[in-house]
Amino acid sequence: MNNEVFKNILRFLVLVAIQVVILNRIHFLGFINPYLYVLFILLLPFETPKWLLLFSSFGIGMLIDAFSNSYGLHAGAATMMAFSRPFVLRLLTSRKEYEPGIHPGLRDLGFNWFLSYSASLILIHHTFLFFVEVFRFTEIFATLFRIFLNTLITLLSVIIAQYLFYRKK
Repeated sequence: MNNEVFKNILRFLVLVAIQVVILNRIHFLGFINPYLYVLFILLLPFETPKWLLLFSSFGIGMLIDAFSNSYGLHAGAATMMAFSRPFVLRLLTSRKEYEPGIHPGLRDLGFNWFLSYSASLILIHHTFLFFVEVFRFTEIFATLFRIFLNTLITLLSVIIAQYLFYRKK
């Protein structure tokens, strides 16, 4: 148990550092930015209590906001992602499939499951983030295009990170 807590704290700190130091400075085509910090929320164990899931997601979002001067946008989007996570998990599979010790990742549940799980939650995160950022419907097509491209880039970076750092046992 303590090893799992230590790994999650380390993952939290490393992902915040990568996001703040490297990824916040990358802007493909001027508006596409990978948000790898969502990997922390995606990889939290299934047994994580809902209050801790929401609190830690809000915390990582606030840290990203503090370093990005985005005034709560990431905190709100990360909290929305964490709030939606149990619903997405229920939609994807039945409860009996998540045995203790199984983690939401490529290693334990496979590529297809992880792709649909992470794509759904990243889409929720980015939809909230970009619609709150724009906060008007006059630019709806540009916002939808931005959501789509950022979701693809973030999903690609999350899958690459899974293959690089989480090898099969």
